[in-house]
Amino acid sequence: MPVRADDLPVTAVAAPSPPPGVVVTGRYDQRPGYGVLRPRGSDSWLFTYTLGGCGLLRQGAARVRAGAGDLVVLAPGTTHRYTVAPGAERWRFWWTHCQARPAWTPWLAPYALSDGLYAVTPVPGTLHARIEAVFDRMLADARGPGAQVPREPDPVAVAHGSLARELALCALEEVVLLAAGGARTPPPAAAADARVRRAEELIAADPGAPHSVRSLAESVALSPSRFAHLFTLATGRSPMRALREARLRHAARLLEATDLTVERVAAVSGFTSPFHFSRIFRERYGVPPGAYRAGERRQEEKRIHLNLSQ
Repeated sequence: MPVRADDLPVTAVAAPSPPPGVVVTGRYDQRPGYGVLRPRGSDSWLFTYTLGGCGLLRQGAARVRAGAGDLVVLAPGTTHRYTVAPGAERWRFWWTHCQARPAWTPWLAPYALSDGLYAVTPVPGTLHARIEAVFDRMLADARGPGAQVPREPDPVAVAHGSLARELALCALEEVVLLAAGGARTPPPAAAADARVRRAEELIAADPGAPHSVRSLAESVALSPSRFAHLFTLATGRSPMRALREARLRHAARLLEATDLTVERVAAVSGFTSPFHFSRIFRERYGVPPGAYRAGERRQEEKRIHLNLSQ
């Protein structure tokens, strides 16, 4: 649950995060003194699910004390500051680093506490055992289909190969659905704001346009600061984060459906630098734009061959 007074111990130390495109999951049982600080965040999403004890996570002015059954998520580029909560004897939790599927963001949005920090809580106790079983399966699937759940104290697994990654992501998607669907959803007043919906429609209609916080705010007759606050509160993302995600989705569709060069796809999608575009596209989808196109084409050829053979 959100707290106001507690802070993270100064003993939290910098720690590397997994590279983008990799799915890594594990279970930790940490004692007081454990802490992680990543000032620049990570290129991947971080999902934490508390089994027992209490953890403290902070992003900006927002703080979350994570107790048993709480799912707390940090988006890419969000400062990572988390530790065993002051006064707690331990923090037992599952964690996963990965590239989240785009469909997950709307499920998490009602639980946003700040830009890139989501606290899905409270999850009913009747779902705790089921969610824990899904994490067990995710850990096993990351090690390969048919693997046994490891029994070592703090097991960690990296999903190698596309099959292991997809199995692990499918399991994590089940966790997100169970937690978001079972938790007490906050009042939807902010999400119902017609001005926020209008801004989202403008972004979706033309992601490649030179949108800015100021131009979007002016289109709905709000000041930039008020607009950014309402947008983030309603969607769980800042306007510029939402714009970047829309541009990346648009670029992915162009790569799938056209023969435009990567440079042209970048320009049409609103990215002024093809190098910047390639870097953040890889962060989101795990592969560079050219490899993404080649992979989608191979999948389409397989689907056509399968349909013809039936």
